[in-house]
Amino acid sequence: MTVTILHNPRCSKSRATLNMLREKNIEPKIIDYIETPPTAEEFKEILLKLDVGPRDLLRKGEKIYKQLELADTALSDTALITAMVGNPILIERPIVVNGDKAAVGRPLENVLEIL
Repeated sequence: MTVTILHNPRCSKSRATLNMLREKNIEPKIIDYIETPPTAEEFKEILLKLDVGPRDLLRKGEKIYKQLELADTALSDTALITAMVGNPILIERPIVVNGDKAAVGRPLENVLEIL
């Protein structure tokens, strides 16, 4: 089983999720998505596994969210995905992927459901 975590080491929730995986003897593939953001295609696959739209994963408190006017409901999913992969700080974290399933670690217990 290959578990992958889209991780931001500066985020306490992301670190807590990584620690929980390791406590369960799972050493995930760690992707620092701020340094190495997913491509638009990869992000679309993650959204499908999460069964959510891009707006559901937008971090609305980030300054860039306002600057890019992402609250505009006329924006397409493609426009939102482009903004998110171009500015990965906008992506809610952490995201754990296990095969065809994925979960956002907020709360981190969500991840237990896909292991």
